[in-house]
Amino acid sequence: MTEETIRDILHQVAQGRIDVAQGMTQLRHLPFADLGFAKLDLHRKLRRGIPEVVFGEGKTAHQIAAIGARVTEAGQNLIVTRLDAVKARALRRKLKSLEYRAEARIGLIQNHPQPPIGHGTVMVLSAGTSDMLVAEEAAVCAEMFRNRVSRLYDVGVAGIHRLLAHREELAKARVVIVCAGMEGALPSVVGGLVGVPVIAVPTSVGYGASFEGLAALLGMLNSCASNVSVVNIDNGFGAGYVASLINRLP
Repeated sequence: MTEETIRDILHQVAQGRIDVAQGMTQLRHLPFADLGFAKLDLHRKLRRGIPEVVFGEGKTAHQIAAIGARVTEAGQNLIVTRLDAVKARALRRKLKSLEYRAEARIGLIQNHPQPPIGHGTVMVLSAGTSDMLVAEEAAVCAEMFRNRVSRLYDVGVAGIHRLLAHREELAKARVVIVCAGMEGALPSVVGGLVGVPVIAVPTSVGYGASFEGLAALLGMLNSCASNVSVVNIDNGFGAGYVASLINRLP
């Protein structure tokens, strides 16, 4: 059921063309679409402002194609995260309009491109080029959630002058997402330079003692910059989502 359908039902109730009981009957199946193997939350866009995003890892191409067909049938945009190139090629045979962003491991179908509704710019930083997969996941998701996004990559603390050269750009951002592995120091540095929320994303990048991102996660959780909050390891999608919510606030 699309948002337009729901509006039509509500208008009919308001105008007295159908009664409340009839309207409730029509809305009964609103919460989700049962595909057998998945219960798709088509109501989420209406309820939360951002549609359900499909986590592609662990799902077959057939399952993702079935979900994608139902999402697009409902008139919504499709976003599939953690999508590898092999599945993307298989999906393109079934979902002809799928666009694959390999640098973010994201598959997209944009049925209704819309202008940004965020009030400012979401700026996405990566400490190194090895963190860019996660950073691009955050950036592409934030763009799909209707934000203006700027990118600043490979500005880690090992060469801090690279970051300081962009202080004016940083100062203009409304929300900053910082993706870093190793010891995860960059979000604290950025937090000390800006007066806006900083969303830290630990990445599973580093040598043995980085424990696949755990060292960066603990470092970020212990940040002395009080405007820094942290999402889970490699969770670029989560960072893009939260940044979008912040950027929509008055």
